[in-house]
Amino acid sequence: MTSRNDIVFLVDCDNTLLDNDRVQSDLRDHLAREFGTDSRDRYWAIFESLRSELGYADYLGALQRYRLGDMNDPRLLLMSSYLVDYPFADRLYEGALAALEHLCCMGRTVILSDGDVVFQPRKVQRAGLWEAVDGHVLIYIHKERMLDAVAQRYPARHYVVIDDKLRILAAMKNAWRERLTTVFARQGHYAFDPVNIASYPPAAMSLDSQLREQVEKATGRSFASAPVIPLAGQASARAYYRVLRVARTVADLAGDQSVDMPHVAEALQFRSEMPT
Repeated sequence: MTSRNDIVFLVDCDNTLLDNDRVQSDLRDHLAREFGTDSRDRYWAIFESLRSELGYADYLGALQRYRLGDMNDPRLLLMSSYLVDYPFADRLYEGALAALEHLCCMGRTVILSDGDVVFQPRKVQRAGLWEAVDGHVLIYIHKERMLDAVAQRYPARHYVVIDDKLRILAAMKNAWRERLTTVFARQGHYAFDPVNIASYPPAAMSLDSQLREQVEKATGRSFASAPVIPLAGQASARAYYRVLRVARTVADLAGDQSVDMPHVAEALQFRSEMPT
């Protein structure tokens, strides 16, 4: 058990730090090219069925089941190599490693992911995420049900979880309540699914790189060192400007020349008191 931390950041992997939608698209293209569209569709049907059964994406398990229906195709032996040796580092979102570096400066930062015991750790390692958080990686099945284990491994006064799935955020918030701040990473297909958005309450903060770009253009300030700017709820551009003004004041009071993520985070604490 580690010593108690003031704050621990729990960061998801797929479609939060790494563009897993792109990984799946590449896999679909590879299957169609090497095996044909019928085989691709058959593999994907097995994959989705297995995900529903297990509760996580099991690419190698789906390949094993696929093989049972075609034991004589030697190309299948190379398919596992394609998955295991895939260049995951090329699919990191721009600024992902910089974001982790920022978080590590503010508190213990942990990759908290769902997945199998072979492929998901391999993905995290090959993407460079394992090293970026000094090996603080937890991979579960239904991670939202494993919060006692998370707290035992990383005890803290407060937790911040960053994830692209509102379902996960809502479940964790319901369990930890005031001990947890939820941050919604608005990227990937889950984050923009209207059914998901309508089915779960909004997170305390939202990460939206598109709004970040709008703010940079409007203010003339660069936030390249901070890959995303968090805001409570689904904020407008005007709300961004108000938070940035407060963050600028916080930076001035601290004697800092530039506005950075800690200043923005502190400014967010006052957002509920800002005029709309």
